[in-house]
Amino acid sequence: MYRRIRARAVALMGAAAFLAGCSGGQAEDGVVTLDYWCWSQSMSEKVEAFNEAHPDIQVRHTDAGGGGDSSTKLLTASRAGNAPDVSCVEYQTIPAMVVSDVLADISEYTGPVEDAFSPETWQTTRFDGQVYGIPQDVGPMVMLYNQRRFDELGLEVPRTWEEFAEVAADVRERDPSSYLATFGPTEFGNFAGLAQQAGASWWSVEDRQWTVGIDDEPTLRVAEYWQGLIDQDLIMPEPLLTPEWNNRVNQGEILTWPSALWAPGVLFGVAERQAGDWAIAPLPHWEGGSQDVALQGGTALTVTKNSEHPREAAEFAMWMNTDETAYTMQIAAGQYPAAIAGQQAAAQGPPPELMANQEDYWQVATEAAANTVSGITWGPNVNTASDAFGDAMTAAVRDGTGLPRAIRGTQDTVVGEMERVGFDVVE
Repeated sequence: MYRRIRARAVALMGAAAFLAGCSGGQAEDGVVTLDYWCWSQSMSEKVEAFNEAHPDIQVRHTDAGGGGDSSTKLLTASRAGNAPDVSCVEYQTIPAMVVSDVLADISEYTGPVEDAFSPETWQTTRFDGQVYGIPQDVGPMVMLYNQRRFDELGLEVPRTWEEFAEVAADVRERDPSSYLATFGPTEFGNFAGLAQQAGASWWSVEDRQWTVGIDDEPTLRVAEYWQGLIDQDLIMPEPLLTPEWNNRVNQGEILTWPSALWAPGVLFGVAERQAGDWAIAPLPHWEGGSQDVALQGGTALTVTKNSEHPREAAEFAMWMNTDETAYTMQIAAGQYPAAIAGQQAAAQGPPPELMANQEDYWQVATEAAANTVSGITWGPNVNTASDAFGDAMTAAVRDGTGLPRAIRGTQDTVVGEMERVGFDVVE
C-alpha cells in the first residue's frame, strides 16, 4: 500500500524532461565520481575545494535551477533512473521527495556529524525517524527595519505583534506616504513561519496517517491579524521584490520586512544606497506567547536512491556542511550556515553591508538561531499547498474576501489532493 502511495505521490508531478544528470561511477583507478545538483553562490568553489582535498572522490557540479525547479527536475530524473548522486533540496520539500522514493536514508553514515547541528536544525532533515540529508543553511526569522526612517519618525521598535500594529498606525499618521510593512499574498514560506511561531502545525504523520492543520486556530488567528491591518490601511498588501516594491523600499516608504537572516543580502541587492541604514531586531512575538521563531527557508544536501555510491555521497554532503573550508566560503557568499561551528564563525565577522552600523547584529542573529520552533513537519504536497495559498491569498486581497477564508480554501485543496492520490488523512 505504502509503495503504491509513494508511486502516486503528486507533489511534484508534471515535470518537463530534464535528464541531463546521471549518477556517477567508479573508474578503474578507484576514483569515485559523483554528480551533484545545487544552486546558490559559492557552490562551484566549494566543490572545487572538496575535489582538491579528496582525490579518491571527484564531484561534478550542475546548477539545475532554484529550489522548485531543481526538485521537479530531480523527481523526473529519479523516475528515469538517472538522478544525480547528491542534490540540494529545500527542507519543506524533503517529505515529498521521501514519499516519492527519490531520497536515500543515510542514517548509517551521519552519526559523526549529528552534534554539529542544533536539534531543531537536525530535525529538518529527518522523516519517519530516518535521516535524509545534511543541513546546509537556515533562515531563523527576524525583523529587518529601516533604522534611519525609524529615527526620523520617532518610532520605537515593536517587540510584540500588538505593538507592531500600534507602530503601523503611527507610521501612517506621521508619514501617509509610508507603510510599516508589506503583506505579500504569495509569500507561502513567510506566512507559514509566522503561523508556526503562533503555534500552528500544518502537517503531522503517525503510523502513515496524516493530519493537516493549515486552517488550525493559530493560523486563522495570524490571518485575522494581518487582515485587520489590511482593512485599516496600516500595511500595504502587494507582492514583494517587484519593481514597484523595490522602488518603495528605495524611497524609504517600506520601513520593515519581517523575514529571515538571508533577507539582508536580498534587500541590499535592491536598495544598495541604503547600506548602513537598516538593522535587525527580534521578530515580534505574541503577548504572553513563546519568543521562539520559525525557520524560513533553508536547504539540505540529500543523497538519492539512484546513487551507486551512497557512502561517498554522504561523505561529500557532510564535508560540504561541516568542514571549516566549506562554511568559510558559504559565509563569504552571504549564507547563514546550518552548522553550529559555521554560525559561530559568522558571528566573528562584520555584519552585512545593509546593517553595517549595527553593533549587535550578530547577537540578535545568534539569539534568533538559538530559539527556533521545534518539531515542524512538512507535508507530501507542499508545492500544491504553496500554489493554492498564493492563488487564494491573491484573490482574497483583490476581492476583499478575507485572508481566513483563503486559508480554509487552501486547507480544502491540500486535503482533497492527498485523499485523491491515496494518502490516509484523518480529521
